[in-house]
Amino acid sequence: MGRKGVCCCCAALRPRYKRLVDNIFPEDPKDGLVKADMEKLTFYAVSAPEKLDRIGAYLAERLSRDVVRHRYGYVLIAMEALDQLLMACHSQSIKPFVESFLHMVAKLLESGEPKLQVLGTNSFVKFANIEEDTPSYHRRYDFFVSRFSAMCHSCDHDPEIQTEIRIAGIRGIQGVVRKTVNDELRATIWEPQHMDKIVPSLLFNMHKIEDIDSRIGPPSSPTGGEKEENPALLAENCFRELLGRATYGNMNNAVRPVFAHLDHHRLWDPNEFAVSCFKIIMYSIQAQYSHHVIQEILGHLDVRKRDSPRVRAGIIQVLLEAVAIAAKGSIGPTVLEVFNTLLKHLRISVDFELGDRRSSAGSATFSTSSKESDERIVQNAIIQTIGFFGSNLPDYQRSEIMMFIMGKVPVLGMTSQSLDTSHLGDLGTRRIQIMLLRSLLMVTSGYKATTITNALPPPFLDPLLSPSLMEDSELRQLVLEILHNLIDRHDNRAKLRGIRIIPDVSDLKIKRDKISRQDVSFMKKHGQQLYRHIYLGCKEEDNVQKNFELLFTSLALTTIELANEEVVIDLIRLAIALQDIAIINEDNLPMFNRCGVMALVAAYLNFLSQMIAVPAFCQHVSKVIETRSLEASYFLPETIFKDKCNLPKSLEKHEKDLFFLTNKIAESLGGSGYSVERLSVPYVPQVTDEDRLSRRKSIVDTVSIQVDILPGNNTEDKIDNTEEITFEALKKAIDNNGLEEQEKEKRRLVIEKFQKAPFEEIAAQCETKANLLHDRLAQILELTIRPPPSPSGTMTITAGHAHYQSVPVYEMKFPDLCVY
Repeated sequence: MGRKGVCCCCAALRPRYKRLVDNIFPEDPKDGLVKADMEKLTFYAVSAPEKLDRIGAYLAERLSRDVVRHRYGYVLIAMEALDQLLMACHSQSIKPFVESFLHMVAKLLESGEPKLQVLGTNSFVKFANIEEDTPSYHRRYDFFVSRFSAMCHSCDHDPEIQTEIRIAGIRGIQGVVRKTVNDELRATIWEPQHMDKIVPSLLFNMHKIEDIDSRIGPPSSPTGGEKEENPALLAENCFRELLGRATYGNMNNAVRPVFAHLDHHRLWDPNEFAVSCFKIIMYSIQAQYSHHVIQEILGHLDVRKRDSPRVRAGIIQVLLEAVAIAAKGSIGPTVLEVFNTLLKHLRISVDFELGDRRSSAGSATFSTSSKESDERIVQNAIIQTIGFFGSNLPDYQRSEIMMFIMGKVPVLGMTSQSLDTSHLGDLGTRRIQIMLLRSLLMVTSGYKATTITNALPPPFLDPLLSPSLMEDSELRQLVLEILHNLIDRHDNRAKLRGIRIIPDVSDLKIKRDKISRQDVSFMKKHGQQLYRHIYLGCKEEDNVQKNFELLFTSLALTTIELANEEVVIDLIRLAIALQDIAIINEDNLPMFNRCGVMALVAAYLNFLSQMIAVPAFCQHVSKVIETRSLEASYFLPETIFKDKCNLPKSLEKHEKDLFFLTNKIAESLGGSGYSVERLSVPYVPQVTDEDRLSRRKSIVDTVSIQVDILPGNNTEDKIDNTEEITFEALKKAIDNNGLEEQEKEKRRLVIEKFQKAPFEEIAAQCETKANLLHDRLAQILELTIRPPPSPSGTMTITAGHAHYQSVPVYEMKFPDLCVY
């Protein structure tokens, strides 16, 4: 009795909070928490909040002891009591209690028992959802970030336990994110040492589950239970939540670990997971921060520029997906940076491709060909990205990008902004030109300018129509297609696809508007450039069917969009000049090209005659086409562009009924009010300074010959000009009277030419003569002017040895201006 009384007395002397804590634990842990005593403890804690820290410390002491002794039943009861106290108490005195609580959670997470780790995680998640009244300036979560990240990488032998621990780790990270973001000191969680643990842990779980089920495409919307049971979905939701809370200052810290994870696990090739990750990033962050992500991708592309082509192609594909999403919102100042970086990597890819080709010259191995094909994949990915990005920009930005890309194209005489291709050689320069023009083609697709001047400003048109971009058939095709994108403002190009004799143009339902004054002014200033490009494009020997089709479309679109009466006359003159190219054949074109030019002229004049609807003109064109179909079908596109077509041996013996005659066209148009005086003046292409610098055959010689041709000399005259040389003809040639008459006729024709020919034609001819005179004068001066003798003497070579013969100064002859 005495000993029992002493025990009761000692128990009564214990602090009340300890007695209340002890009472919540039953004798058998299976009975669970004693609810009545728990209510008393809760009431006591609420009534006396200053005791909370002592209650927490005592509970932590008991929990630590039970963990060591493996009495997990009492551990569960202690954590349940802590959770209830946390939910019930919201005062400033809770801060010391929280420290004890977090210490107990850390003890559970450090244990090797999966159940205790899950228990500690659940308690921490409940704590994270509690909003505290005042911020805590000393509390840090470094341990919890590290521990939860480690749990995300659990490799337990039991798959169920492994999944359970990983889910607990993901939920713990989610709790840390929520708690720190709501806290005043939330900036600490965005530090690189924390992001380098959190982000890879989430990506690891997202990728692992994707590998297991190999799901293709986005999954169906999961229910709440599926989210809790699937680590991949839970990690994705946590990743989205983390990115959604990122601000301007810490966005880069959250994105950079993604690159490190993808690099470390080699997930750029194949890049399905990388694409899905950045889609999540772009849709989760705030729209105004999209340009940060794009800048990071561009920077990583620069870092990995020496990697394999497939890795670079994977990064570029990710950039394409990011740009596709960002283009719908705010891009910011990165527009030109994106294009500049992509064009730089395009040049690098071409350099790599040509370097591999040069290193393997003479030994065509499979590995080399595969490398070249991989580089082509990179180049196509860059072009696709440039085109998609450019096509999603507003028109005012797209015009700037068009100018920017055109400025990068290597063009003779314009090297200020173009990409450096000096070390690539001719083949590399051509590859760069093709790649950039393909990019420009995609950017211009769908571009609708209000006036043609906005679509084709001189700084853009001049390099586009440069002779440097006419040295290859593919280059000319790309240039014409770009012109089609910019000229065609009513989507008529699809109706004109393919070169053919159109029976009834009205069936095409061509859309057109009245020609504006701005367009008329453009054609007066720059029409000669377009005509010249078409004219020279028809004279190239490497033309194929597609080139003739694109040339026909160019003529037809110019007629639809830009042709008034004056332009119609110029286009007819151009068509007759093209016909003369095939008949005279000064450039020694192959027979296929000559017949192709004839077919092009036939198809275009058939289209033009129906567009302007002059019956007499239509009748003449139809008659010539009908005659050709009976006697020379190879002059029609339906025949000449067949796989097997019998070509004629020459065109000199053909009758004039097979050709379009200038006098007949002038008669037919003159009766309808057209000013046909200029039809008698042959078309002469305008000469530019670049023609003399270009490596191609200069057209100066051709122009100088055409200038001397009589203006009245048309196709009919050429056909009838062949006469037999007889004694009478020679006598007439010697007769002075005949020479005087020819001189008078020549003067009359020159005067008529200056009265009726357009100013552009006269300027082109005068410029040609001036340039020829300047070149001849330079040659004469170079031959006549010699440098004065040098006092050091002149070098003479005798018997293989060099000797210098000095000249005394007093014997040297100086110019008069140098002597005084």
